[in-house]
Order: sequence, then structure tokens, then C-alpha cells
Amino acid sequence: MAFAPGKVILFGEHAVVYGRPAIAVPVTQVGARVTVERGVGGILVQAKDLGLSHTMGELPVDEALEPVVSLVESALEYLGVRLPPPLVITITSTIAMARGLGSGAAVSTALVRGLGEHFGRELSPEEVSALVYEAEKFHHGTPSGIDNTVISYGHPIYFVRGEPPQTFKVGKPFLLAIGDSGVKSPTKVVVEEVRRRWEKEPSRYEPLFDQIGQVVERAKEEMEGGNLEGLGSLMDENQALLRDLGVSSPQLDDLVKVAREAGALGAKLSGAGRGGSVIALIEERTREAVTTALERGGVQGVITTEVSS
Repeated sequence: MAFAPGKVILFGEHAVVYGRPAIAVPVTQVGARVTVERGVGGILVQAKDLGLSHTMGELPVDEALEPVVSLVESALEYLGVRLPPPLVITITSTIAMARGLGSGAAVSTALVRGLGEHFGRELSPEEVSALVYEAEKFHHGTPSGIDNTVISYGHPIYFVRGEPPQTFKVGKPFLLAIGDSGVKSPTKVVVEEVRRRWEKEPSRYEPLFDQIGQVVERAKEEMEGGNLEGLGSLMDENQALLRDLGVSSPQLDDLVKVAREAGALGAKLSGAGRGGSVIALIEERTREAVTTALERGGVQGVITTEVSS
């Protein structure tokens, strides 16, 4: 049995696809769990939350299970299991789909780890991340690689596409309130739309990506120094830039405003945008007020998580 957490991007979404840095952190309050057991007759993959099951080798493959089936094949090949015994692979998850919490990457990470453990291989975070990245292409088309990286490592990550990821220490643990807007936001769709607009007007979007990258650099310094007020201000600045990119929405803007007015030090959307989740930097003394405000603002649920090294 293997577990993988969810994640949120703190800073740098979208710009990270274009070579700028981003920061992401794991969210251990939610996650995906995979069990791998001996079976009878073939490899059965079942996603209990979706009510789906599939015996590998049979056609057709349900679209929701296609990336999972493909990953099982590639993971077994990587593990050197050429004639796999009958297996039952069971997937469960508490991560809401298409909300910016890394549901696909978490399932894939737990799956790879579960297969590795079943066949007596303890895979490194680098190995897991590389395998999961291939599965991420099903979900996101041209993924940056940040989701599979932060979930595989399980620590705060400073990430630049194409470079080795950097884990770093947080100078002072801090709290995030994560509000589910209730609106699904498929990352692939929003990322492709941004790409089309960037291709049409690179002179407009490149400076925005540069500014987001600069915010990320400053945010890393504030996190390492434990300056929460500075970190909150940078969240607000990043949100304004995401709004300029056209990936926010009136609902997300309202939720950000609600959180700030309730005492959050900063707030922004997290992930692709147009829906998904908002994150707010809170203190213990403002936890209840911000959570209540977000709930009254219409979110479907609030998760509070501590970010530390």
C-alpha cells in the first residue's frame, strides 16, 4: 500500500510552463492511496471513487483510466517485470478532481510507489517523478512537471522546468486555508488557452511571466526568512498578475477579497485558474474567521494545512 499527498502551487503557476520559477508545497490532509495485491487472471485496475474497473489487455479502455493503465505498463517495464503475475490494483483518493490540488499526479505517484513496493523496489523521488511526469501528459498536455515533483518529494519545492528541483527550508511554519470554489477547472484546457494567447501576443505575455518569476524569487526569500507579512503581500501581487493573464474569474476574485477582508495576510488562486481552489495565508488567530468567511462566500469546503520544512 502506498500514499501520496495533494499539493498547491503557492507562486508561479502558468509562468512556470515558460521557464520561470514556481514554488509548490504538499498538502497532506488529502491524498491518494493505492493497494497492489495478488489477483486471479490478469491485472485488474479499479478506481473505487469513480466506480470504474478495467482488466488490462481488454478494449476499450475508459478515458478516465487510460492514463492509469498506461502508467501501470510503463512502471512494470521500468521495474523489469516482463511477465507480471495477476494483480488487483485498487485506487482511492480524497482529492477533489480539477481543483488545482494535484489529484492526477497524486494517484500516479501512489500507483508507482505501490507497484515498486509490491515488487521489492524502493524507488527514489527522482525515479517516481520521472515516471509520473509521463502520465501527467494525459492530464495536462504540456505539463511543467511541478505537480509530479512536489508530490514525489513531499517537501516545499522551488522548481524551474528542465532544471533539478530544489527543496528548501521554511524559516517559520505557516498556515494555509485552501478553499474549493466548486468549479472544475481542467488544467489542460486553461494551459492551452494561455499558450494560444501567448503565441498570438508574446510581447504582452512575456513581461507578465517575467514579473511572476520575480515574485517567486522574492517569495522564496520571504519563506526562508519567515517573513509572513511579506509573503502575504507577494500572494496578492501574484494574484493581480494572474488576473492580468486572464486566468482568474469574478468568483475567484471575490473569494480572494473575502479572505483578505476576514484577516488573511494574502490570498490568490492556486493552479490553472478559472475555477479550482483559492489559498489564503492565515494565522492561528484568524483561522476561524477566514474559514467562516470563505464558507459564507460559497466555497464547497476549506482545508487548513501547515507548511513547514
